[in-house]
Amino acid sequence: MEKDIVFKDAQKPAYDFKFNKEVATVFDDMVVRSVPYYEEMQRMIAELTKDFAVKGTNVYDLGCSTGTTMINLDKILEKDIHFVGIDNSDEMLLKCESNLREAGVKRKVSYENQDLNCDIGLNNPSVVIFCLTLQFLRPLNREKILRKIYESLPENGAVILIEKILTEHSICNRLFIEHYYQFKKRNGYNETEIAKKRESLENVLVPYQLSENETLLKACGFRFTEVFFKWYNFTGLIAIK
Repeated sequence: MEKDIVFKDAQKPAYDFKFNKEVATVFDDMVVRSVPYYEEMQRMIAELTKDFAVKGTNVYDLGCSTGTTMINLDKILEKDIHFVGIDNSDEMLLKCESNLREAGVKRKVSYENQDLNCDIGLNNPSVVIFCLTLQFLRPLNREKILRKIYESLPENGAVILIEKILTEHSICNRLFIEHYYQFKKRNGYNETEIAKKRESLENVLVPYQLSENETLLKACGFRFTEVFFKWYNFTGLIAIK
């Protein structure tokens, strides 16, 4: 696993964050050091997916990045459940396919380059996963894709959502962000790296409040939503049709 030094050069100007080859190469290190309890999140995603995935259907990983979620799912799901990994970065999809091959994944997996801001087709899904993905979609497009997913899922189908969020109160929001920065410092990022990455993500990652995500899912028709993970400004939600 190559170490993330994408934002280490203080002289390099900041740019809008992109999942390019430079990021794809170090993404696995970046996400473990940047997302609290990432491995535990992945374990919980796998467990919940197993609860709702149906034989003969597809599990969709939207924003599949380097394939960690699908590798974990492969260990516990029936082999006649197929995977569809969607990302809008060719570099990420190449890394994803390589990682699944190295992990010995034998089941049917489709890799699709699609922009989730546009209309996408879903074929026979039972579970749809957004692991730190919905937050990167333009706000106007989030309801559109969630409604499309709702219409495509069978009864008791599920959406599993991991998101960085804003809190309901400004005091807590400020405190949680500070505690999050301390988390990144403990994982070896310096002040320059933290500041430059924040600037890079500012116009790309647009977080909602937890209540806004819950309201959005319910407005799209989901029967109920439940929080299954919470750490300061990160949360996991499951929504059931």
